[in-house]
Amino acid sequence: MQRQQQAMAAAMAVAAELGLVANDATVLQDSYRITLRLLPCDTLARVAPAEAQASAEFEVEIARRLAATASPVAALEPRVPPVAYVRDGFVVNLWSYYEPTPQSAEPADYAQALERLHAGMRGMEIAAPHFTSRVAEAEEIVGSRDRSPELAEEDRALLIRTLRTVTRAILDRAAPEQLIHGEPHPGNLLQTTHGPRFIDLETCCRGPVEFDIASAPDAVGAHYPGIDQALLRDCRVLGVALVASWRWDHHDRFPNRADERQNYLSKLRSALTRDW
Repeated sequence: MQRQQQAMAAAMAVAAELGLVANDATVLQDSYRITLRLLPCDTLARVAPAEAQASAEFEVEIARRLAATASPVAALEPRVPPVAYVRDGFVVNLWSYYEPTPQSAEPADYAQALERLHAGMRGMEIAAPHFTSRVAEAEEIVGSRDRSPELAEEDRALLIRTLRTVTRAILDRAAPEQLIHGEPHPGNLLQTTHGPRFIDLETCCRGPVEFDIASAPDAVGAHYPGIDQALLRDCRVLGVALVASWRWDHHDRFPNRADERQNYLSKLRSALTRDW
């Protein structure tokens, strides 16, 4: 709770310095980054520890460039300069707030939005990590008993083996690569009155588009043209292994992570039985 209050104070102070009236803040999400709705200026603030400044600046730069391509991404707050703001031990990004709509995206619409996003990213010249850096981070978590002290040894071995084997299979396919979102799952796709908008661009990396499609509901893959279905299956297995690994990090703040840990281990075993 103290962390939330400090993040709120930092975000409201940044907004005030920029001429936005922010007398109240509502927590929309609390994980590593805290997402706030600031009122009455009606601005969305994403607040992270100051150590994440490079990641926050990267996200702002991606969003700024994609805005010029009319890609389906959330817009930065147009009333302030498009930069990451450091204040009181936090880094704050300010965004336009979108009132959510109740319906979820139909698979065809989801695929079309993702295809448009990839088109906007294709050829974008920006330094970005490779998707294998995400794998290395996951391996570091499950390979360290200090980072994942509650992980059973049998499950630790399964995750390490899967991360290495499936990543090698993906790389061996030598598929075309480009800048991709990294985690375009349903939680990162807003349904708004302005159409679908992807958020959380700090996860952008380089890799095959199938790596992105694997984060979407299974039906989306049937509507995205020209993809390698075998590669997509590999990427889906890898995606499950990555999420399963992250949930065991003792620093993880994901809600209901205890249930999610077992859920993703079960999903992984099912995927390996079905696809490998």
